Amino acid sequence: MESLNNLMYGFGIALEPMNIAYVFAGVFAGTIIGMLPGLGPISALALMIPITFAMEPSSGLILMAGVYYGAIFGGSSSSILLNAPGVAGTVATSFDGYPMAKQGLAGKALAIAAYASFVGGTISIVFLMLVAPMLSKVAVSFGPAEYFSLMVLGLTAVVSLSDKSLVKGLIAAVIGVMISIMGIDLQTGTERFTFGTAHLLDGIDFLVVALGIFALAEVFYMLLRGGGGKEQPRNAIGSLKLSRSEVREIAPPIARSSVLGFFTGVLPGAGATIGSFLGYSMEKRLAKDGDTFGKGNIKGVAAPEAANNAACTGSFVPLLTLGVPGSGTTAVLLGALLVMGVSPGPAMLVDRPDVFWGVIASMYIGNIFLLVLNLPLIPYIAKILEMPRPLLLALILIFCMVGVYGMSFSVFDLLLLLGFGLVGLGMRLFGFPAAPLILALILGAIMEESMRRALQISGGDWMIFIDKPISMWLLIIAALSLLLPVVKQGLAKARRART
Repeated sequence: MESLNNLMYGFGIALEPMNIAYVFAGVFAGTIIGMLPGLGPISALALMIPITFAMEPSSGLILMAGVYYGAIFGGSSSSILLNAPGVAGTVATSFDGYPMAKQGLAGKALAIAAYASFVGGTISIVFLMLVAPMLSKVAVSFGPAEYFSLMVLGLTAVVSLSDKSLVKGLIAAVIGVMISIMGIDLQTGTERFTFGTAHLLDGIDFLVVALGIFALAEVFYMLLRGGGGKEQPRNAIGSLKLSRSEVREIAPPIARSSVLGFFTGVLPGAGATIGSFLGYSMEKRLAKDGDTFGKGNIKGVAAPEAANNAACTGSFVPLLTLGVPGSGTTAVLLGALLVMGVSPGPAMLVDRPDVFWGVIASMYIGNIFLLVLNLPLIPYIAKILEMPRPLLLALILIFCMVGVYGMSFSVFDLLLLLGFGLVGLGMRLFGFPAAPLILALILGAIMEESMRRALQISGGDWMIFIDKPISMWLLIIAALSLLLPVVKQGLAKARRART
C-alpha cells in the first residue's frame, strides 16, 4: 500500500504539463539517437547536462532518463534493418532481426521489438517500484569475486551456444578479450597489443568493432556474392500484425527475459548489453527450435529486446538507492544529479522522494509514448529495405563511416573499421560466431578489473573465487554451460554408433 501511495505521488509530479513534455521530448530524441550508430545515449546525455542545470532536479532526470531508455528502445531499428546496431544493447537483436528483414519480415520484426521493449520496460518498472530498496542490499553483497564469476558465466553462456563448434566459439571469445585489453594498462602503465602505434594507446572503441564485424562484413559478403545478390521483393516490409500463435509463442520469452534483464541491470557493471545476451542465450537453450535461432526466429528478437529495456530500468536501482553507476550512461546521469544538487543514495527515498518517485512514474508514461511513437512509424522506417540494393549498401557504408569518424575524427579508426569488416567477413565464411567476440569485448575489461581487485583483497589467493559461495556457484554454472553441450554431442554420437 505504501508503494502505491508513493507511486501516486510520483504520478502527481510526472503528469505536470511541463514534465509530460519533457518525457515526450526525451523519448523522441532517444529513439532517433538510438537509430544512429555512433552517437549513442552517453554523448547525448553529456550534452544535456548544461540544459538540465537550471531545471528542477525531478524534471531534469525525467528528461535524461527518457533519452536513455528511448535510445535502447530505438536502437533495434538499425540492428534489424541494416545489421548496424545503434547502441550496444541491441547487438543481440540483430542476430535474428536482420535475417527476418532479409526474409521480407522487417515489419513484423520491428513490431515484435516494439511490443517486447514496451512489456520489458513496464514489467521492470513494476519491479523497480516494489523491490528497489531490498535489491539495493543484494547489489551491495556482490564484490569483485562475484562480479568476475558473473562475467565468466555471461561469456560461457554465449560461447556454449555456438551453432557449429564450441572450439570456434572459444577462439572468438579469446580474440574478443584480447581486443578489450588493448592499450595502456591503467594499473601498471604497460602498453599491451599496441604494435608501437600511439593510435592504440586508448584501446579500440566498441562501436568500431561492432560496426565492422556486423554491418561492414555484411556489405562485403553481399558484394562477394555478386553485387549484393537478388533484389528485395517490393513487399519486403511485410505485415506488422502478429497472429495469435505468434503472440503465444513470444509471450513466455518476453516475460522470462524481462525478469532476467531487470535483475541483471540491478548489478552495477552489468547493464542492457549483458542483459540482452543473457536473455537471448537463455531462450535459445529453452526453445525446442533453438537450432533456428540466428536464422530469423521471432523469439530471438523478442527475448533480447525485452531484456535490454528491463535491464535499462534495473540500472536505476544502484544509481538511485546506492549512488553507484552501473554503466557509462548511468555515470553521466549520476554526474547530472550531483550538478543539480541531488546526492543519490540510501537517503534519497527520504530526502528527495520527488526525484525518485517522479522518475519511476515518468517511465510508465515514457513507455506508452514510445509504443505510440514507434508503431505508426514502422512502415516508414522499414521502407529503407525497398531501396535499390546498391543504394542500400552505400547507405550502410556511410552509416558506418560517419558513426566511427564522428566519435574521434580519426582516419585510423576508419582503417580499423575496414580491418574489422574483413575480419567479420572471414568469420562468416569460416563459420566463426560473432556473438562471443562482441560479448568478450564488452566483458573483458570488467573481468580483468574485477579479478585484480579480488586478488588484491585476498593477497593473491585464487581460492577467493571458490570460498565466496555466490562466486563458486556462478563458476559451477559457467563450467556446466560449457560441458553440457560436449556431453550431449558425445551421447548423440554414441546413439548414432549403436544404430
